[in-house]
Amino acid sequence: MRHLELLRELADRGTITAVAAATHRTPSAVSQQLRAAQRELGARLVEPAGRGLRLTDAGMLLADAAAGVAAAVEQAQARWDEFRGEPAGVVSVASLPSAAAFLLPAVMRDLAETAIELRCTDTDIAEAEYGGLTADHDVVVAHSLTSVRPAGTDGLTVVPLAREPLDIAMATRHPLARRDVVRPADLVDCDWIGVPRGFPFDTVLQTVARVTGAELRVTQRLRDNRLIEALVAAGDHVAVLPRFTTPTGAGLVLRELADVASARHVSAVLRPDRAERLAVRHVVEAFRRAGAAAQAGRVPPPGFEPGLDRV
Repeated sequence: MRHLELLRELADRGTITAVAAATHRTPSAVSQQLRAAQRELGARLVEPAGRGLRLTDAGMLLADAAAGVAAAVEQAQARWDEFRGEPAGVVSVASLPSAAAFLLPAVMRDLAETAIELRCTDTDIAEAEYGGLTADHDVVVAHSLTSVRPAGTDGLTVVPLAREPLDIAMATRHPLARRDVVRPADLVDCDWIGVPRGFPFDTVLQTVARVTGAELRVTQRLRDNRLIEALVAAGDHVAVLPRFTTPTGAGLVLRELADVASARHVSAVLRPDRAERLAVRHVVEAFRRAGAAAQAGRVPPPGFEPGLDRV
């Protein structure tokens, strides 16, 4: 088991240095264990690749097997936890902030009376990078505009949580704010505040540019939604912002974008073995309930006051 887990960590993290950091050991200790594994298993498990190492076919076979073994162990642990009573323990969660804003409060209320302890981290990265966070977190909340399964999550367990519309945000004085919906052709002459390339919201801008044949004027690319809201409300820019958590009524309005797919899939991503843990399953179910409530409109966005988002 110890050798299998080492090979799986190496497959997931790519370098001995990264494995050492994640497992709180020195690189020399990891290398020593790797040499011991090769001796005991009687096969060459790694080979040089540039300045580092990569798994051989034999190493990859055992790394893949390690995932199945780990899942079986967690299944046994889950059955034992069910036999003993309620789930308990620490469950680590990493989430993009804009999804955590409408999911995490309800999840924490849901789990408040249980023996489960949540340890949460917020992180805003490109879509294809969320899968890598599962090496260090039990549950990763990610998003994608193209699929329930975000890019870079092959081989991982993916649980759909919600489908959230993405709207066009603008100041109340913006000419387009007089409309109930906007269309791609309405947006080609606007100045935009976008997100970094590779982030899901940028897909909406790319689609608008493609269907109109125009090059959009993106003057800033920022990560933080609160900053984007402030700049949009204070100026003449437009931006793509999520409907569930964008506060309206204080100089900012949201308008539906017609004729373009503009909704994101928010999903929980997990390693298959960790998905078997009873406590993790309970946390994922809490996220599913929170997502269903938000999608049904039972959780108003912060700052929302009916009637104030129209001009």
